[in-house]
Amino acid sequence: MSHPRRIVPLFALVYLGMLFGGALLKPGYSHMAQYISELGASGSPHARLISLAGFVPVGLLAAWLLLACARLAPVSGASRVGYWLLLCEPLAWIGSALAPCDLGCPASGSVRQQLHTLLGVLTYGGTALGLLLLATAPRLPAGIRLLWAGLAATWLLLFVLMAAPGLQAWRGLLQRLAEWLVYGALCVAAWRLGGPARATTSTRTPATGA
Repeated sequence: MSHPRRIVPLFALVYLGMLFGGALLKPGYSHMAQYISELGASGSPHARLISLAGFVPVGLLAAWLLLACARLAPVSGASRVGYWLLLCEPLAWIGSALAPCDLGCPASGSVRQQLHTLLGVLTYGGTALGLLLLATAPRLPAGIRLLWAGLAATWLLLFVLMAAPGLQAWRGLLQRLAEWLVYGALCVAAWRLGGPARATTSTRTPATGA
């Protein structure tokens, strides 16, 4: 299994390349007002390219990182269930390529849009539950416990705000804020888990709380 510290920068690079490179291929695309999944919306320019060369690699790298950290993460019982629930995120990226949203990503629409919406609800709910369960890891420092619980609450709050009709002009920004907070925290945890002391021992300690 590859070292987490090799995967983290690769994931970040591919994620940012998909996000900003994809936007360059979409005339008039707004990071402020549009969902990330709209980069691959059915009928939009270069949708298939962005989905296959952007969404799928991001999903695969996220899954790879979770698998690489699984043996190092100081989790057990419910918190281990929470850890594996984080696979909702990789599955969502790959699922978005297979079931792209309609133009504008409306709440209802084609069958693919309905599948896309259901995938989003399951993903945000599953990820929030995963983060919350991570906070139950045995002997976890109080600060890290609060971090995971706070991220779970923030993640759900931003998801609700994204769907609010009065905040449509900000939904892209809200989605990016949610992802950057959670993905950033998880990447930092993965980086710490892959530190020299952890790479040379199989002993699990609760210092990082990934």
